[in-house]
Amino acid sequence: MKIDRCEEADVLVVGGGTAGFGAAVAAGRKGLNVVLLEATSKIGGVMAFCPGMPWGAAYPAGKIVGGLMAELTSRLEKMDPPAAEKRPCTLDNFGPEIIYDHDIATLTMFEMLEDAGVKVRLGASVISPQIDDSAISAVTCFDRNGPFMIRAKIVIDCSGDGDISAKAGVPYSIGDGNGNSMGMTVSFHMVGVDWDTTFQEPDPYFRDYAAKGIAEGRLHKDLAKLYLMKGFHRGSVFCNSVHIRGVDGTDPVAIGQATQEGRRRCHQLSQFLRSDIPGFSNAYMTLLSPTVGVRETRKLEALYKLTGEDLARGTKFYDGIVCCDNPIDDVMRSDASMTHDAIVDKGSYYTIPFRSLIPANVPNLMFAGRILSADPVAFASVRGMPQCMAMGQAVGTAAVLALKDNLAVQTIDTQVLVADLIQQGVNGLGNEPLV
Repeated sequence: MKIDRCEEADVLVVGGGTAGFGAAVAAGRKGLNVVLLEATSKIGGVMAFCPGMPWGAAYPAGKIVGGLMAELTSRLEKMDPPAAEKRPCTLDNFGPEIIYDHDIATLTMFEMLEDAGVKVRLGASVISPQIDDSAISAVTCFDRNGPFMIRAKIVIDCSGDGDISAKAGVPYSIGDGNGNSMGMTVSFHMVGVDWDTTFQEPDPYFRDYAAKGIAEGRLHKDLAKLYLMKGFHRGSVFCNSVHIRGVDGTDPVAIGQATQEGRRRCHQLSQFLRSDIPGFSNAYMTLLSPTVGVRETRKLEALYKLTGEDLARGTKFYDGIVCCDNPIDDVMRSDASMTHDAIVDKGSYYTIPFRSLIPANVPNLMFAGRILSADPVAFASVRGMPQCMAMGQAVGTAAVLALKDNLAVQTIDTQVLVADLIQQGVNGLGNEPLV
């Protein structure tokens, strides 16, 4: 394949979800030449695939995780009128979450990337890495004008599926290790809902209504619980109920088929809401997901695999880079069951170690987001968007340390890294209490 276009970068970030956003902004603010590649037309990852998805797990033990997540939230809250606010979650064992105006949040994230000097390349996909002496020397990419190459000193994989890491030889497992991955979501909003009427219902999952719809053949059997949450703007309801299971998230054909099936179920659900759920009679559907939101595919092998036992003990790792107290939020991995089981005692939390973002044998590669090294139990807790953004902020900061002293990422002084993150306002790290 002939490649006529070649770019140079200090850091190449693959994937523009919340993790990629965090990595690119952190590295760019430190003065590095950063290129962010995103295959779609929008940054945000699950924010783009499921518009309006709340930022859950943002307040472990009642305090915000800090760092870029806190900065982004503060920017939105201070707008006139405000574009975000903290609210209690209606679901079991979840603490407060951040609800926001989707379009303004996305615009603000783009502006933060611009201010950090990041070169954002939308509609660009990574094809394969070029390996020299176990390091990635270049990455072949593709956009509408054909192939091009980026030579980068550090590569950060925030792609969600870990494609570039897998092609670079990093071992991985799929889902729970038996090939079962969490169900995928197709979400939508209903606008024009009478909140006061709808949310008088004492059961937050509307189970009796759902059972009637299933029995009458008007709802899919997996819709035994309806996840209906107040949207940011009054009268809007975020519907996070339609989950498609048994899909290989690394297969683009399967993703397309799952998306179409999800859209059918969403339309069916929207009609049911209008006809059967009090307060929805004058509402209409909008912001339907452009594609399924994928929760889980590859988990990469790293220097350390985070375990459910680590979480249950409330472990604060010496190289912890973000704190969390999210429940075990398992969505239809092998059957239709869903859990929101608490993993730590109320008021406690754990941290995610930097070592879970570092492969053993590729000296200039890091990864962040839902491809971190974690067992199935731990993964079901750590996958919140605030934690993914903070993971990205950590690896973006680590790239600066590696390039400054010409180090392999595996040999970075994690005490220096953690101290830098604390200075950036990330809370609950090192010996700093989360109070």
